[in-house]
Amino acid sequence: MILILIYFDQYAFSQKEIASHQNAWLSYLGNHKLSKKIGLHTEYQWRREDGFQNWQQSLLRIGFDYNLNSIFSISAGYGWIETFPYGDQPVLNEFTEHRIWQQSNQKNNVETAFKIFEIQHRYRFEQRFLETYTLSNANEVIQGASIFRQRIRYRLMFLMPLNKKTMENNTLFFNLNNEIFVGFGKGIGKNVFDQNRFNAALGWKFSANFNLQFGYLNQYIIKTDGMKAERNHTLLFSTIYNLSIWQKQ
Repeated sequence: MILILIYFDQYAFSQKEIASHQNAWLSYLGNHKLSKKIGLHTEYQWRREDGFQNWQQSLLRIGFDYNLNSIFSISAGYGWIETFPYGDQPVLNEFTEHRIWQQSNQKNNVETAFKIFEIQHRYRFEQRFLETYTLSNANEVIQGASIFRQRIRYRLMFLMPLNKKTMENNTLFFNLNNEIFVGFGKGIGKNVFDQNRFNAALGWKFSANFNLQFGYLNQYIIKTDGMKAERNHTLLFSTIYNLSIWQKQ
């Protein structure tokens, strides 16, 4: 995986046209336990370009989680995404994406002499159905046929408590993670690597079910033509709230 990330960096920086933007994302995530094993996944991201001035994306994701044990979980669900024209390399027209996703997540605690921190490995598969738009001979924007694309994502995350030894209640913590997106199958254009996201954030864990995070996200997007790319510097505000509907007997 490290070799893949190094190759991705080399490939990304070889792009000829790189547009830079200043974005801001507001994010909510909740995994609500319905039973001992099953949970409801809810998520919404309000993504803005040029600070909070213009739309970048609206993303809604829902699904179900199945907790095999305290370490492993699997999830699957549906995502509805609206992408808007923005920045120096805008899409031709606002378009809708319907997305089916499946993922597995592994959590491990690593104990040192001073801290106990958490490492997470998340693998996500996505089947994406996207609207397309083209210009007519009269230079009018018209809707074309929808296209199908597939993608795999891998995220490595480190969570480290700062004011305490463990990630207990009322803990200031540091979240460092990187996620790489790789397309496969038909319809991926002239590149395999879709994007990379690096995130560094500070958070406060109020309880096992509630924490807030604020940080910096570097989003690097490679366009399907293989010649254009975006470097998006993003302020990220995240709320994680897990409502437990199921009560342990």
